[in-house]
Amino acid sequence: MSPRDPDEARTVLDKLEEQHPDARIWLDYESPFQLLVATILAAQCTDERVNKVTPKLFEKYPTPSALADAEPEEVQEMVRSTGFYRRKTESIQKVSRAIADKHGGDVPDSRGELTDMSGVGRKTANVVLGNAFGQEAVAVDTHVKRVSRRIGLTGEKKADRIEKELQELLPSDRWTRASQLLTTHGRRICTSRSPDCDACPVSKLCDYYREEIA
Repeated sequence: MSPRDPDEARTVLDKLEEQHPDARIWLDYESPFQLLVATILAAQCTDERVNKVTPKLFEKYPTPSALADAEPEEVQEMVRSTGFYRRKTESIQKVSRAIADKHGGDVPDSRGELTDMSGVGRKTANVVLGNAFGQEAVAVDTHVKRVSRRIGLTGEKKADRIEKELQELLPSDRWTRASQLLTTHGRRICTSRSPDCDACPVSKLCDYYREEIA
């Protein structure tokens, strides 16, 4: 049986749930708007670094309108440590302006409306939908991509195709939780450079372990 078998895929999720019962999204936020901005800032940056930046950012600019109207240079300085700070500043200000002007100050809760905003891709939209709005969504970040490919849940390389394959394989009521579990497993055990296969609860179900380690 392969991890791409639905029954075995559910077993993978069950074992990851036992290993990581505290799995969650690791960005700190108090509203859909905060999560949206934090997710944009987290591109090519660690969640830990973003969590150090956002409290002061949201204290100074607590609403979409406030952030949209801020001086770009001031925002750039606040988010500089997240990398690509000019581009990220432009993105979060454009998103904030769209929310303020087109959505009455509230983050929209549909994927189409989210991805219509400049700087919001499917992964970002799915993070917000799954975690801020409680809609089941597979968010393919770097950890989900790496871990799902290693285990053998997908053979795809592109994020949108991985998302589609995981949606077809996993129970639809566990899509958001699967993203949280795979991300947490990637952070703690199935790391990029040195996966700790001895500590992994799904090693016996994992293609990478069978092919490279066992």
